Amino acid sequence: MRCPICESPKGSQVIDTTHDNRGGIRRRRECKECHERYSTYERPIMAAPLIIKQDGTREAFNREKLLNGLRLSCVKRPVSAADIERLVGEVESRLQQMGKEEISSRVVGDMVLEGLKDLDQIAYIRFALVYLGLDDLKEIRGEIDRLIQN
Repeated sequence: MRCPICESPKGSQVIDTTHDNRGGIRRRRECKECHERYSTYERPIMAAPLIIKQDGTREAFNREKLLNGLRLSCVKRPVSAADIERLVGEVESRLQQMGKEEISSRVVGDMVLEGLKDLDQIAYIRFALVYLGLDDLKEIRGEIDRLIQN
């Protein structure tokens, strides 16, 4: 592996290895050339189901697309990048564990809303505005009232 700092092809030495709760591996490495340290993450690539969108089209589950949507919902909120990554990992893992070839986008959105409800209520409302298509104040108020009651 090339060093991301000096781009040396001489490789690196693994200093530490830890397993995360999503089945991935974090390796702390040191470059043999410049002696800088950096981390790499390894995660098994498992087949994720196709997502059936509301208009009937199908597309492959896109981790980055979900990650970007969550980042937008959490802008200027006290939600760490690690928490967002964890939520996306949990959703992806649950989808893979379902063992289905196709899953409705509604199922994915519901999983995200469930996770956001515990993570940050403002981010939840922001995500719900887009996901649920809330476009008038009465609908938004109704969703806020449901959130407050739970």
